[in-house]
Amino acid sequence: QVQLVESGGGLVQPGGSLTLTCAASGNIFTNYGMGWYRQAPGKQRELVARITPSSNTDYANSVKGRFTISKGSAKNTIYLQMNSLQPEDTALYYCNAVISTATMIGSSNYWGQGTQVTVSS
Repeated sequence: QVQLVESGGGLVQPGGSLTLTCAASGNIFTNYGMGWYRQAPGKQRELVARITPSSNTDYANSVKGRFTISKGSAKNTIYLQMNSLQPEDTALYYCNAVISTATMIGSSNYWGQGTQVTVSS
C-alpha cells in the first residue's frame, strides 16, 4: 500500500559529503512525519534525524551540525544532507515514515529497503 524508496548512498572518503533521498508513494492519506535511521554491523538501529509536517527537526547528538534533514518540493519526499562524514557514519541508512492510509484506522510505521553509506579512505 505504501512504498518508501531510498537513493543516494555510496562510498565516500572521510570528510566527504553525500545526500540521501527518500520518496514515499502509494495510498497515503496523512503523513505524520518522516525520518532517517541507520544500522551499523553488530549494532542496533538508531535514529539519525526526523522531520515533522511542520518542518520541526530532531537529530542524534552524533550528527548535529553535520547532517541536515529537509523536505523536498515533491510531496512525501525528504533529503538527508550529510557533510563531514566519518568512518563511524558507515551504516545501512533506512527511511521511515509514519503514515495513515484511506483504508486503515490509525497509522503505521513504514520502512524503506535501506541504502548503504560507507566512509573509508
